[in-house]
Amino acid sequence: MSAEEARNAEEVRLPLSEHLEEFRTRLVRSLIALGIGTGLCYNWAEGIYKALLRPLLQSLPGSSRLIFTELTEAFLTYFKVALWGGFVLASPVIFYQLWRFVSPGLYRKERNVVLACVGWSTAGFLAGMAFGYFVAIPQVFAFFLSFGRSVIVPMPSMKESLSLILRLLLIFGVMFELPLVMFLLGRAGILTPLLLRKGRKIAVVGTLLLAAVLTPPDVVSQLLIAVPLYGLFEVGILLCAFGARGRKTQAQT
Repeated sequence: MSAEEARNAEEVRLPLSEHLEEFRTRLVRSLIALGIGTGLCYNWAEGIYKALLRPLLQSLPGSSRLIFTELTEAFLTYFKVALWGGFVLASPVIFYQLWRFVSPGLYRKERNVVLACVGWSTAGFLAGMAFGYFVAIPQVFAFFLSFGRSVIVPMPSMKESLSLILRLLLIFGVMFELPLVMFLLGRAGILTPLLLRKGRKIAVVGTLLLAAVLTPPDVVSQLLIAVPLYGLFEVGILLCAFGARGRKTQAQT
């Protein structure tokens, strides 16, 4: 009997009460970490807010300012910033507690697969947010603020502006998960590289349309968005082929 088989043989099913107790312990530790992180970030909430909204602040005309229209809006907005920042700070602890809860029920090979997918998805999500923050979002804000003229002066709400930029960061982060999704679908046999290659023309048109919607009507800005997005599709084709090849190899063994 191998060491892995012996370890699996030693594992026993915990009763439901012990599972719930384990879950409660992990959840409490995660909430404590989140609370500490949120408290720390609240001290620098204004600075974090300015950093997040820098693409908008740099695009505002000199006569414009961010405003709040409700007495509680500024406080709640800064608290929201602190909460998100606290989650980022506490995320290593939260993910560690989650891993400690689910890992005992996984085999060694399954653990390696989960860890690899988590690493890939995290890297892709961060890359997507970075692309959105430094490349795409400034173009988006410049386009929307271009409607402001001498008669119409933009005065964005601080709450709505924060919600918009967080939503855009989330969208671009999810978009950069496309290659990983295509790899998993190829591994599962749902997608094939041949089907994706036949859809290249559709992908080109789709990325150009998306870039046209998100950016001002100039070719350079649209290409800054369209080229990286289409590049994700091509990377996804390669990963889908890799996943399909791995599936065939596994089926033959």
